[in-house]
This record gives sequence, structure tokens and C-alpha cells, in this order.
Amino acid sequence: MERIALNENLSFSRIVHGLWRLSEWDQSKEETLSLIQYNLENGITTFDHADIYGSYTCEEMFGDALSLKPSLREEMEIVTKCGIVLPSKNRPHHQTHHYNTSKQHILYSVEQSLKNLRTDYIDVLLIHRPDPFMDGEEVAEAFTQLKEQGKVRHFGVSNFKEHQWNMLQSYLPFPLVTNQIELSAYQLENFEDGTLNLCQEKRVAPMAWSPLAGGNIFTGQDEKAVRLRETLKKIQVETEAEGIDSLLYAWLLNHPAGIMPIVGSGKKERIQKAIDSLELKLNHDQWFEILQSSMGHDVP
Repeated sequence: MERIALNENLSFSRIVHGLWRLSEWDQSKEETLSLIQYNLENGITTFDHADIYGSYTCEEMFGDALSLKPSLREEMEIVTKCGIVLPSKNRPHHQTHHYNTSKQHILYSVEQSLKNLRTDYIDVLLIHRPDPFMDGEEVAEAFTQLKEQGKVRHFGVSNFKEHQWNMLQSYLPFPLVTNQIELSAYQLENFEDGTLNLCQEKRVAPMAWSPLAGGNIFTGQDEKAVRLRETLKKIQVETEAEGIDSLLYAWLLNHPAGIMPIVGSGKKERIQKAIDSLELKLNHDQWFEILQSSMGHDVP
């Protein structure tokens, strides 16, 4: 599989496997291990987590599966996130939904993630959401300490706009390596507001969450979803694609920014569809036809 270099010491598989719904897949440890192995055998080596996924349970479920074959750890890149705090029976001391990017909380979150994932290092740690109470100096202190201790090798952000990226980067002694943002043919915000342009300017390959728009394109009855679905079906015939999901992945993969879609499925056949979409090429007419269908009007 194609790989994307984030810096001279780090690369990700072009397709990333997302574990945010792992707790909903009703899998045994052995079944999750089988899924991990399937990904690795097919070139997907990058796994995306967050401390809060599954109400703070998904990291531990992944770690339990990985403990059945610990040698697989060296074949993968683990990404996880921190900074969102949720009320949960698994974190009874959390009373309100809020953000916390204090040094203390970042260090605590990483220790919990290392324990739950059954590993002694995280490849990339992301700040999960922009924090209006963020102290850039404190974040930098936490990141630097974690890097010096070898607990986290690289750092990035998620859902950051240009001014938020620039503020945090200004405090750091090393470059952020990625921005995980919502990107899909249905959700164009980060195409339109300059966030994707910033990634290209900084030579930072973005990770794309919800590349299938949460399934809305397949079943949604709003005008935009219906219009886009019809366009995708037309282009599916032209390209002989297996499904419109393949086209949705290909629409992102064909973009020059080096977008890395996150596939959040526990089903091997759906993961395979994403892998197969790497071979699906769209011409300019088809790419812009999908864009304009989403916008509901011609480009200016």
C-alpha cells in the first residue's frame, strides 16, 4: 500500500483504520486481533484511537487484543488523542463535558493510554479539539516532556483551524505532523475555509475523519444527499466502481493534499472497499462534478 511521509522518521499507511466504534462491534479479543492482522496483511498499519472512544473503553479493548500477539506492535503506528473530557461511569470524577489541555491532564491521559493500549510509546498524540482555554506554553511543556521520555514520538492536532494551528505551533520546538479533520464530498467546510490549504502550505498530510459522511450520503433524504447520491451513481457507471463508497474514498484519495481517509468499520469487506479505492482514478470532470453536486451550484 502507498505510504504518506509525515516527516523523515514517520510515515502512515494511506488508509487508516479508526477504532472509535470498537466497543460497538461486539468482538472477542481474538476477533479484534484477527481484524488487526487483516489490516496489517493488507498494508493498513496506522490505527486511530482517542482516550474517550467507547466512553473510555476502546483503547483497552484494542490493547487486550494486541496482548495476544505483542510482536505486532512494531508493525503498526498508533495514533491517539486527548483533550476532550466526558462524563462517564468509567471516569466518575468527570462532572461536565469540557476540554482540558493542561499539562497535568495531557500527561495523565497519555499514561492512561499507554496502559490501556499495552504499549510503552505512542507514535502520534493529537489534541482532539481546539480548547478555548488552551495555554500554548503548558501544552508545549507537556509535549516536550513526553517526547524526551520517549512516551510519545510525534505530535499533531485534530479539528484545528489555521489560527489555532499557528498559535500552538508557535510554542513548540518541533513541527506538528498532521491535522485530523472532517473531509468528505458531503462535508466541504475544510475545503472551503482554508484548512486544507493550510495543510498543503505546511506540507502536512491531513487525516480525514468521516470520509463517508457518517453514511448520510447513502440514506439521507435532504436535498444535498439525494443530489450527491445521484451524481455518484452516474459516475459509478462511468468508472465501473463497485459502489459509491469507493467513489467517496477515491474523491479524497485523488486530491493532491495526500489525504489519509480513516475507515471506521469493523467489517473486513468494508475495509477492503477502501483499500480497493486506491486504484480508482477520477478525471477532472468527474472530480468537479462531485464537488459541484455537493455545493449545489457550479464553481465560480
